[in-house]
Formats: sequence, C-alpha cells, structure tokens
Amino acid sequence: MSDAPAPLEHAAAAPFDAAAFQAATGASPAAMADLETFRARLAEWNGRMNLVGPSALEDFWLRHAFDSAQLLSLAPGARRWVDIGSGAGFPGIVLAILLKGQPGAVVHLVESVIKRCRFLEAMVGELRLPAKIHNARAEALGLDCDVVVARACAPLVKLFGYARPYLKRGAVGLFMKGQDVASELEAATISWRFKADLIESRSHTGGRIVRVQRLQHV
Repeated sequence: MSDAPAPLEHAAAAPFDAAAFQAATGASPAAMADLETFRARLAEWNGRMNLVGPSALEDFWLRHAFDSAQLLSLAPGARRWVDIGSGAGFPGIVLAILLKGQPGAVVHLVESVIKRCRFLEAMVGELRLPAKIHNARAEALGLDCDVVVARACAPLVKLFGYARPYLKRGAVGLFMKGQDVASELEAATISWRFKADLIESRSHTGGRIVRVQRLQHV
C-alpha cells in the first residue's frame, strides 16, 4: 500500500509544459521563473560539457522537473535534504528551488565529478538557492538530514552503502528507480536488511520510488 498521490494523467495531445507543471505542483511564479532560468542554463552548459542527454532538455518539465518535484509530496514536512550524485541538479536543484524561502530549508548536493559541481555552484549562486555543494563521496560526509534522495545514481546494493550514514541518523531514503527495481531489491537483500516500500512514480509509467528506513548491513 502507498500513501503517494495518484499518478499524473496527461493527454498525449496536450504536452506537459511549464503551465502544466505549475498546475500540478502549485509552484509560485518566483519558483517558475527560477525553473525557467535553470532550464536555460542547463541548455547553455550542456553545449560545453554534456551534462545531460538530449531527452533531458526535450522533456524537461515532466520527466525531469516534475519527476524531481514529486518527492516533496512524500515528505511534506522535511526541510533538510541530501541529494546523492546530484549530477545536473535532478532532483536537488529542483527541490531547492521549490523549498526556497522556507525557514530552515537546505538541500545538500553531493557530487563527486568536479565539472558537474561547477554547474551546480553556478546555479545555486545565480538563483540564490538554499543549497550547499559537496565535491565528495556521499558515504564520507557526516550530514544531518530528514531525507536522503538519489536519482539514476547506482544500483540499490551500492546506493545503500552511500546512504547508510544518513539513514543511521534517522533520515528516510527516497530513491528513484525504473522497471528493474524488483531485481535490485532482491540483489540488495544479500548484503542488507531494510524496511522498504514501493511508491508509483507520478511522472512516468514503470517508474518507482523506493522509500527506505532502518537499513542495516548483514
């Protein structure tokens, strides 16, 4: 059973654009302006350093912005977030934009590749986001948070190792996965004991969010 909102239904004849994103999330005009800037800067930087594939720019609003934003509905009271392997800023930059202005909000963007960190630093600075960039391995940091997230980072058996320090401190894990999530969970049980439930993604069919608590190494 899941307490997540129902999957988003959107007609193929009506592309999921900025207006659809705003209607689905209730994002403020200021947040929408920041997201538009993020999208434009991502396109600019991508021409120089190939941060994301072409699909990330073509289907920005649904498969990337909304895919990231849906995490907030799963932890509405959370203010301290850690994004492992933040890459080009999904979901971390999107979360920071939507949390901007909320007391105590901070998103830690953890990224081991320096060129991606430069892009993240540029976005955080330009948009004045409540975020901090860490050019480090996630498992080496001692950050307190309410939620630790990851998207397209690593198989769960490895991801659990990266996230373990945060889960041990009481954080909840929200890990975004695709159709192979069942096999990843099965493989993870060889090395880990954990409580997990699957939440259907609202952004694309077959996507799942793995909510993890009480992680222990075998």
